[in-house]
Amino acid sequence: MVNIIMHGCNGRMGQFITKLVKEDADCQIVAGIDPFDGVANDYPVFPSIDKCDVKADVVIDFASKESIDSLLEYCQTNNLPVVLCTTGLDAIQLKKVDDATKVIPVLKSANMSLGVNLLLKLLKDATKVLSPAGYDIEIVEKHHNQKKDAPSGTALALADSINEAADNQYTYVYDRSERLAKRDSKELGISAVRGGTIVGEHDVIFAGEDEVITFEHTAYSRAIFAKGAIAAAKFLKGQKPGRYDMQDVIG
Repeated sequence: MVNIIMHGCNGRMGQFITKLVKEDADCQIVAGIDPFDGVANDYPVFPSIDKCDVKADVVIDFASKESIDSLLEYCQTNNLPVVLCTTGLDAIQLKKVDDATKVIPVLKSANMSLGVNLLLKLLKDATKVLSPAGYDIEIVEKHHNQKKDAPSGTALALADSINEAADNQYTYVYDRSERLAKRDSKELGISAVRGGTIVGEHDVIFAGEDEVITFEHTAYSRAIFAKGAIAAAKFLKGQKPGRYDMQDVIG
């Protein structure tokens, strides 16, 4: 049995995970962390992680970037692995994540879905063939109107996967509105759309002479991210300190 602390338990993802864990015989949520009240949970909920006195095996984090520092402190003090799903971290916070991996197991992935992590692998193969052939590469991501960070962490992960396969030849371009110039062959365009209740769509476009190849991933429900986070929590229990991602989980 894997005992989980759900960090951000009253948010959308926290409630998705709560629902799925109830149906999973191999794990249980023993405590939740959330400053917002008004949600009925069948486990104790604390307003902040430093108030939590419940023992657990792992933390799943789907909260806000503002609470990352205290979360990492708590996990290191209590030797507690953490599945870190919050996106939009700044450079200082990312450095703290790196420091934490020397003390505890930290699984951080831009996207928790199986399909996206398979796409990361496929893009490397495609890039090795199409980049030398002169194909232009663009990424278009779409999310709901409540998402604060742009571009999405997943879009950046897709771009990084492509760039790694191309020996880091590409420069990321997020906005072309303020320059009057043709597209450079070594730029990788990343565009963000925010609207409605779009869960998540990512298109990776390889545009060549007389043909276009598009890789598309569409999330129809946040359940895919919740399932991935639960699988990651099960994987992380008992691991040695270090950095992990969903590639480790799916093997």
